[in-house]
Amino acid sequence: MAFRIRPSEPFASEIRAVAERQLGRAVTLLEEQPDGPHKAVHDARKRFKRVRALYRLIEPDAKAFRKAENARIRDVAKSLSAARDATALIETTEYLAGDAKSPEEIAALTYASNALIERRDRIVANESDLEEKIAAAIEQSLAAIDAVQTLDLNDNPGKAAKCLGKAWRKQRKAAASALAACHAQPEADVFHELRKSGQIYWMHLSLLRDLWPSAMSAKHDDAKTLVEILGHEHDLSVLTQLINEQPQLFGNGDTMARLLGAVISKQQALRHQALEMADSVFADDREQESHIVALLWKAAATS
Repeated sequence: MAFRIRPSEPFASEIRAVAERQLGRAVTLLEEQPDGPHKAVHDARKRFKRVRALYRLIEPDAKAFRKAENARIRDVAKSLSAARDATALIETTEYLAGDAKSPEEIAALTYASNALIERRDRIVANESDLEEKIAAAIEQSLAAIDAVQTLDLNDNPGKAAKCLGKAWRKQRKAAASALAACHAQPEADVFHELRKSGQIYWMHLSLLRDLWPSAMSAKHDDAKTLVEILGHEHDLSVLTQLINEQPQLFGNGDTMARLLGAVISKQQALRHQALEMADSVFADDREQESHIVALLWKAAATS
């Protein structure tokens, strides 16, 4: 079923149903591993992100639940991140190669890609406890499914609408702060915060798109594009950090200089593109938007 909550159904049961579906799918992926353990981990982590975004929507009325379950799911996802993060860096060099400006730059990126492949393979080989980590993740996911059964929310349309409006306002405020910080001090950590805000926003738009399908679908698509741009920017920041921490992986000074030049040039372009798009994505007044979300939910839930 789609990743959405329906106003025509009781609020609490809809939240529980969406969480159960996402967590259940994560368990199935980790148990069956149809495309291997690393792809299963990657896809399961996407499900975990969705559940964490869902729980942000109910935080005003379920603070203790959201705090505990967010920590549980965050820690599970983090425990499974090593191989996927290493693979993302390889994909980043391939992404950079698409914009390479010279044969020398292509050679530097090829060198870096090969070095990162060897690094990923070492990480995978040394990750002898992956099976145990996956088993622990399954156990915690099943515990999270049990926990969501205890979630107590008010099904009254007015109460639910107020909860959603508050949550929406809080996330839009966080996005505004992150965007302002990116304009003021364009550094890796603030762009990462903007990326997280963008991810939450597009997931919330997906969850509530039945309220106003045309408008929310358009916003959802734009927010997702923004997140993709910021995802590439974040990967470049992580690659830069690795180059600084382990320069011996990346060849001689000339090779490293060409690699860093490619990274910095692309990152600057992505940041410029991301800021322009984020200004558009988050252009609507957050107070008004939050109020509209609450009104739409109440109207749809009572019709």
